[in-house]
Amino acid sequence: MLDPEDPTTPMDEADWEIPQNLQPDPDEYSFDLEGTLRAVVGLRANVPSDAFTAGTLGTERVGSGAVIREDGLVLTIGYLITEAESVWLITADGRAVQGHALGYDQTTGFGLVQALGRLNLPALELGNSDAVTLGAPAIVAAGGGREHAVEAKVVGKQEFAGYWEYLLDEAFFTTPAHPFWSGAALIGKDGKLLGTGSLILQQGDGKRRMDMNMIVPIGLLRPILDDMLTLGHSQAPPRPWLGLYAMENDGGLVVGGTATKGPAERAGLRQGDRILGVGDTEVSDLASLWRKVWSSGTAGAPVVLRVNRDGSTLTVRLTSADRTAFLRRPRLH
Repeated sequence: MLDPEDPTTPMDEADWEIPQNLQPDPDEYSFDLEGTLRAVVGLRANVPSDAFTAGTLGTERVGSGAVIREDGLVLTIGYLITEAESVWLITADGRAVQGHALGYDQTTGFGLVQALGRLNLPALELGNSDAVTLGAPAIVAAGGGREHAVEAKVVGKQEFAGYWEYLLDEAFFTTPAHPFWSGAALIGKDGKLLGTGSLILQQGDGKRRMDMNMIVPIGLLRPILDDMLTLGHSQAPPRPWLGLYAMENDGGLVVGGTATKGPAERAGLRQGDRILGVGDTEVSDLASLWRKVWSSGTAGAPVVLRVNRDGSTLTVRLTSADRTAFLRRPRLH
């Protein structure tokens, strides 16, 4: 919870610091590490309690963002600013500058914030994420300087499918995991921005577990940046959205829940339904499910799911929707 008199100070959040042995060492970098990390800012957003995403993402969201233009344009992860009523950008020296949520791209997950006052911070140059190799050293940095940065390695470059109708053909995975990953900047050995932190994931069993961060590669931003600045999103037609939360379970797919008043809820899908296929095509993993749904057309296209409920096979017909139609528009300041 933020102190309404001072948006830079969380009322119930203790100070934290990355252990010194995990922080990047300035002597090991050819660029100005301290100056580069100043370009990563803290981000705090407040969302109305009646917003569509309030129940799933909360009303007070805290993360980071990277300054990518010296006029105060900040790149973050979009779920932090979706339906935000107010956004504050917090510099490493404690200054708070109000921001405006410019947009959120549903396909990539990127979000943009424009500072409404002077940040007076350097901008990170966009790097070449396509050239990143497995084992490449990097820094995962949250707002707050070197004490909030982790020296990491890229341990994975592979497809990622999320239960919330989200899919990247290739995402980055880094270890050790940053504990405050949302919107954190992935910075390469050359000091350039390679991606934006999205998730923390766990791999392995109870005896041997590896925590890692999922990072959205910066190469996905370049083709849509101009559209996001002018339209608030990519100009590509919106994909069909079902409001369906699906999970992989025992070699198949299970409905974990549905979005309130979304197409899946209206069509009568229930938690526990096992998804067998889309139309005549069988699907057994999240990636194939979302790809098949999206191949149905654009938002508004009909989608037919085959599900198993209590041992019986049912055909469920849905009219997909545009996800953004359910969301509040950013408020102009």
